[in-house]
Amino acid sequence: MIFSRLFFIYLFLPACLLTYAAARGTKHKNTVLIIFSLIFYAWGEPAFVLLMLLSAFVNYACGLLIEKYRGGKGDSAATAFAVVFDILMLGVFKYSGFVVENINALFSCSIPVPDIRLPIGISFYTFQTLSYIIDCHWEKVDTQKSFKNYLLYLALFPQLVAGPIVRYSTIEKEIENRSVSVSDVAYGFNRIALGLGKKVLLANQLSIIVDNTLGGIENATVVGAWYGAIAYAMQIYFDFSGYSDIAIGLGRLFGFHFDENFRHPFVCKDITEFWQRWHISLSTFFRDYLLYVPIFGKRRKYGGLFLVWLCTGIWHGASWNFVLWGLYYGLFVFIEMLIGKKRMKKIPLVIRHIYSKAVIIVGFGIFYFEKLSNLGIFFRKIVGYGSTQLIGLQDRISLTNNMYLLITAVICTFPLIEGFKKLSEKNFAAKSAVNSAAALCSAALLLLSSIMLVDATTNPFLYFRF
Repeated sequence: MIFSRLFFIYLFLPACLLTYAAARGTKHKNTVLIIFSLIFYAWGEPAFVLLMLLSAFVNYACGLLIEKYRGGKGDSAATAFAVVFDILMLGVFKYSGFVVENINALFSCSIPVPDIRLPIGISFYTFQTLSYIIDCHWEKVDTQKSFKNYLLYLALFPQLVAGPIVRYSTIEKEIENRSVSVSDVAYGFNRIALGLGKKVLLANQLSIIVDNTLGGIENATVVGAWYGAIAYAMQIYFDFSGYSDIAIGLGRLFGFHFDENFRHPFVCKDITEFWQRWHISLSTFFRDYLLYVPIFGKRRKYGGLFLVWLCTGIWHGASWNFVLWGLYYGLFVFIEMLIGKKRMKKIPLVIRHIYSKAVIIVGFGIFYFEKLSNLGIFFRKIVGYGSTQLIGLQDRISLTNNMYLLITAVICTFPLIEGFKKLSEKNFAAKSAVNSAAALCSAALLLLSSIMLVDATTNPFLYFRF
């Protein structure tokens, strides 16, 4: 099921909220959420519900074994088994075809390439199970004794299929003890409307530009290649941050406080800062669980860094462009580490902004082209190699027709809402005005998004495929 469908907005969600409100006590409310979460997932992936339940049971059982044999060999064995199980499950479903294809190409073999359908959300919920098991082993969280409560954590539908990656420690206490205030409800609906607007009014419209430019990269001009990459960078941002906004808003309606996943990444001044603002739940996951893993028996600062970025790329998909994409960003983070924070700050701010945006835009070009041949064409186009035109007639027409969309998209990458909130913090009248304006804007976004969705074809969130 997709958040940006009228069925979800006006049927599934109201039915869930009404049933949830009618349930007495947290235990019954949790039961309601589990049932609706399983229905939500089974709507598009009925066969893979069993896979998710298997993952939940194995990790729940291993968590109990870690608790039972705390500090002993049983603890380590249960942790190792769970980690290997989770990684193997993700590897089989997501990477087996990629691995066999490359073995065939490298060794001239003819091994049948497995055609395994990727379960939606497996990358996200697998990382949640890994974080739970490792945190149990490190004694950062208490082992969950109730399978029902653990299943709620894993299957909670707001974040199930496309994140953010919610760690057990984030909602550990709220599973059994939470409440929902009027301000929570207002915040939740405002956040849902904002996310829906990002997806429907911005990301979906930007996708048309991307398809018309990068989709025909062979015929693109220099300006067209840059134009398409810029539009794609903003499309990815509004699509994924829009999903995260909806997930966070939905969580708040049920009393859960998820961490932020995006903090206006395009205002960054360097690549290190970009990744402190972009897909925060993934970057912090790798930082906390992989960066300091010993390599050849020793913690290696730069080796750990490139291992993190290699895995960041691979996590996004079974394709060489994602590997290159991860290492590409790792290289720039490495360079910035060598330069150092103090010397980076001495570089004029304008130059830092130009540098960071250019790196980000090219990075999303790498992200877009799964075929390396097309990626090579993209690189040639952006530097003008072999291109007969700087800008074409279609580029001019598209830029003119989409000028308001592009300006709006750029403006919306800035922290406008936070700015208004800060201005109104010390003034009650101003705060009331801002809250009223937020409610009106949310209603307008919901109405406009609903109108746009009436005749819309299925347009799932981009991160569903990761």
